[in-house]
Amino acid sequence: MIDPTALTSYFTGLQQRIVAAAEALEGASGKTFHADPWQKEAGQPLGGNGITCILEGGRVFERGGVAFSHVTGPALPASATVKRPELAGRSFEAMGVSLVLHPENPYCPTAHMNVRALVASKPGEEPVWWFGGGMDLTPYYPFEEDIRHFHGTCKAALTPFGDDTHARYKKWCDEYFFLKHRNEPRGVGGVFFDDLNEGGFERCFALTRAVGDAFVEAYLPILEKRQHTPFGERERDFQAYRRGRYVEFNLVWDRGTLFGLQSGGRTESILMSLPPVVKWRYDWQPEAGTPEALLYELLPPRDWV
Repeated sequence: MIDPTALTSYFTGLQQRIVAAAEALEGASGKTFHADPWQKEAGQPLGGNGITCILEGGRVFERGGVAFSHVTGPALPASATVKRPELAGRSFEAMGVSLVLHPENPYCPTAHMNVRALVASKPGEEPVWWFGGGMDLTPYYPFEEDIRHFHGTCKAALTPFGDDTHARYKKWCDEYFFLKHRNEPRGVGGVFFDDLNEGGFERCFALTRAVGDAFVEAYLPILEKRQHTPFGERERDFQAYRRGRYVEFNLVWDRGTLFGLQSGGRTESILMSLPPVVKWRYDWQPEAGTPEALLYELLPPRDWV
């Protein structure tokens, strides 16, 4: 049975826990997340509210955003019905937590995580619900042990839900976070799932919680290890170039971005994922044997655990 109160309680609590963990890592910088609550005005097509927590210019995080949103509307946007046309015209309620953390140090990878639930309703019919989410890692100067730690934590979180669950969701992540126009992965993957309703509400909610709860352990130990690695302009320049791939994916391919913009969501909260410093160059390739070339060797999907 759908329990909106339990969903709201979990998602808001998860946001608070992740913000607290990231602030603890910032430590002596004194930088904290600014909480920006928002509420849809009466009379607008969509209703809803949320809290966007944002940190910029920190010692560790050049930009970090951790957002909770709860949006309602009279009809699902096109991005949600293109593969399920039978849901067109249903009212909806969507809520979840979405985050992107962009460290300043190029030896620290960018990370993304999202967990969400959506309910689509129609008078006289049973509501249709599903969960979605996942997390993925986007390094610039990769370390294999860090990648293995991230994937290993993801696998441990999903193992209780079936022996093949992690393998399926890892493959889904590899296929989803792929820039088709460049024939190139965005990063080194993680896990991703969508339209999850198999096994009943409680199982699907538990699986979604397992993914959300695993994020801090999957990601922050990597930052603790790499945050003091010395870097210079060369590394920052390459980081800014590779961040361009991140922007391209989010604006061209990401379903969450499209859903938010098409449904009339809050633009600032939707686009908080974009990095503050980014560059593009025409038809650039790294020299063979350089540290920058190593990234391209590790991007193709593989079994990391």
